[in-house]
Amino acid sequence: ERTFSELADKLKTAFNKKFLDPQTHTYLGGTQTGYVLALQFGLAPAEQRDALIANLVDDIMVKHNGHLSVGLIGMQWLMQTLTDVGRPDVAWTIATQTTRPSWGYMISKGATTIWERWDYDTRDPGMNSEALLIQAGNLDAWFYQTLAGIRPAAPAFKKILIQPTVVGDLTWVKAHFDSPYGRIVSDWKIEGNQLTMDVTVPVNTTAIIVVPGKNGGTHEVGSGHYHFTSIGPKWN
Repeated sequence: ERTFSELADKLKTAFNKKFLDPQTHTYLGGTQTGYVLALQFGLAPAEQRDALIANLVDDIMVKHNGHLSVGLIGMQWLMQTLTDVGRPDVAWTIATQTTRPSWGYMISKGATTIWERWDYDTRDPGMNSEALLIQAGNLDAWFYQTLAGIRPAAPAFKKILIQPTVVGDLTWVKAHFDSPYGRIVSDWKIEGNQLTMDVTVPVNTTAIIVVPGKNGGTHEVGSGHYHFTSIGPKWN
């Protein structure tokens, strides 16, 4: 273990020496994927992390007007990385775009499956058999992991964390995940200043449920069905 830890530290140092400009807080090429992979895999130096996150957000929200600019590799990590660094609001902005490049743009052009290219309607179709793999990325996982908040707190969901994220103008989420122990459900909705949340925890598991809102609180429970309410004057 010590050998691999030392090797990891050496690789991290070499990676940043080669690709990171510590003065401008940018990785070579200045791409969203470059920032995302370094942040997700622990390559970003601790003292550079906040500035790198700020540059990533600026690239998305300012340079690309709230749009992504990633392909296959970056798409696998973009949305969850934004959540992990504390900016699920930026991920939500990307997810709800209707202009190119975005999933909403595909829908507006009559797409019934994910295109391989963001601009399929203006270019040749490419390898359509790979379409779902390439541009769906982990968006579906982001929906239930971040918006519904369903994540494993122990291997194979023996212990579950349910911690929904309320973002943008979103007022309800209905989601489930079929774990090895059974179906996990996280449904929530906002009406006025009240949030209601219904959760199902499968048998032979336990869960930590974090209910959004000032009086939502954290609850440690066993298997069963649970209903929570919370009041919040400002959700978004």
